[in-house]
Amino acid sequence: MRLQVSFKSGKPVYLQVVDQVKTAVACGTLRAGDPLPGIRPLAESLRVNRNTIAKAYGELESQGVIQTAAGKGCVVRDGGSPYRKDVRLDLLKHDIDAAVVQAHHLQIGRADFLRLAEARFDAFAQQRHEAGPTS
Repeated sequence: MRLQVSFKSGKPVYLQVVDQVKTAVACGTLRAGDPLPGIRPLAESLRVNRNTIAKAYGELESQGVIQTAAGKGCVVRDGGSPYRKDVRLDLLKHDIDAAVVQAHHLQIGRADFLRLAEARFDAFAQQRHEAGPTS
């Protein structure tokens, strides 16, 4: 897994790292038990402060995506989301609201928006299927 950050995006670097790791786990690029790069080497390769990476890893751990394993560093956590379904849906609402606002500004109608969302969902499912089993 290769992480990249943009200092011009306006999004905090630690959140860029969090999002990329979560995406890699969701897509199957990172699987349960896979180690994440060490804080120091990753900070050096991204040219950011170690505290930025430590903050990202702390956020990932609090979200239940990774865990710290003695002698192994941070590894991808085994199992599903630690959140109840209603909480997971609440977490997703913000992103969906932003997409709906963007669609409105681009004059994309409801039917086209929903068709696009279904197509993207199907493409993601196909990508996961092609990645193979998670264990």
